[in-house]
Amino acid sequence: MCKIFFFLSLFVAINFSSVLGQQDKPIALALHGGAGNILPESIDKASEKAYLSKLEEALDAGYSVLEAGGSSLDAVVTAIYILEQSPLFNAGIGSVLNADGKCELDASIMNGNNLAAGAVAGVRRVKSPIAAARAVMERSSHVMLSGEGAELFAASQKLEMVENDYFYTEKRKESLKKVKEKEKENDDNEGRGRLNESNNYKFGTVGVVALDKNGDLAAGTSTGGMTNKRFGRIGDSPIIGAGTYADNQTCAVSSTGHGEFFIRAVVAYRIAALMEYKGLSLQEAADEVIHKKLKNMGGEGGIIAIDKEGNISLTFNTSAMFRAYRNHKGKKEILIFGE
Repeated sequence: MCKIFFFLSLFVAINFSSVLGQQDKPIALALHGGAGNILPESIDKASEKAYLSKLEEALDAGYSVLEAGGSSLDAVVTAIYILEQSPLFNAGIGSVLNADGKCELDASIMNGNNLAAGAVAGVRRVKSPIAAARAVMERSSHVMLSGEGAELFAASQKLEMVENDYFYTEKRKESLKKVKEKEKENDDNEGRGRLNESNNYKFGTVGVVALDKNGDLAAGTSTGGMTNKRFGRIGDSPIIGAGTYADNQTCAVSSTGHGEFFIRAVVAYRIAALMEYKGLSLQEAADEVIHKKLKNMGGEGGIIAIDKEGNISLTFNTSAMFRAYRNHKGKKEILIFGE
């Protein structure tokens, strides 16, 4: 009887300790809504309030998933979907228009627990690109699907499909018109004309990184790409290692900026690699990549990242990055300007 009581007590103690250990594990979430060289005076108070409010809404929704014991993947998709449904950002509704006046959307997601990943590129009719990216990861044997094939897959998975004009906004139509006018002025026949050559431009890509109670990291990114893009151009957002990366052993990263540079520098993975192979901290690795490697190449933009301990980095080399975070200590900030 004593032996039975002893082993029962030991079993209860071990399981109670396990529960306490799980409760002690940190949770954290960070998100971005694009980076750019934006002047504070260029955003009126009403617009600034709208941006901050939407960032906070997405942050709170994603963090609530983590608080309830939900997975980092669920938190990432929940927060990104809110941003995709807001015309304030260049993702989902409010995506920029390509040279043909159409919206072409990209997204990717990665699970740090097993390095599984999924992405879609150049889709025009998928309501939520981040949901489609997750479906590719979890319900197919592939990592990236593009164009019509990605749409056929999304439809086969019963994801909501819409007409392309569902994503249109007057603001984006006006932006395309301005870029095309500039293109004519510069006699640019190669499709290089773009708004980010001005001094007041924002890459409106959205992204989220999260750490859940199980210690699992996840990252996701969603975008409409670049205004006036042509020839089927695809940026860094759907490319694992460039726009998105997550590994439980190091960190989760989502990028925003001029995609061609982020692809060439393999920005998201490079940060994780510096941590794994050189022993750098998350912030040290982010600074090395964003303020040195990327900047020396002429690339502009930034990243959000979380490491396996719940440390957060919001690093950018532009004048602003729309960003928000909440850590396991309850600290919460929603910011636009300043590092």
